[in-house]
Amino acid sequence: MDGQMKRGLLDVCVLAAIKDEDSYGYKIIKDLKPYAELSESTLYTILKRLETAGMLTVRSAEHDGRLRKYYRITPEGLKRIEAFLEDWKEMMMIYQFVTKEDGRHE
Repeated sequence: MDGQMKRGLLDVCVLAAIKDEDSYGYKIIKDLKPYAELSESTLYTILKRLETAGMLTVRSAEHDGRLRKYYRITPEGLKRIEAFLEDWKEMMMIYQFVTKEDGRHE
């Protein structure tokens, strides 16, 4: 898969993982595991990029005597998910065109 496309897909996956509730790094990796393999270093690069783009916010809170960073999606992050869903419709139409079997052998 094209690196740029994969990066965009992973960004949206991370946003989707925190769409319904605030989350933290380990839980995000665990939640995504059935769908995408993501290393800690890759995740934290994505989280920093999304924070810089205004698509999520971060706060620190104590958990079991340690500080844990929690991530929350912003309205901008929700817009990014919506844009992805619209783009995906177009991609599916292209996929259907490319894979259709119409009996022509040119």
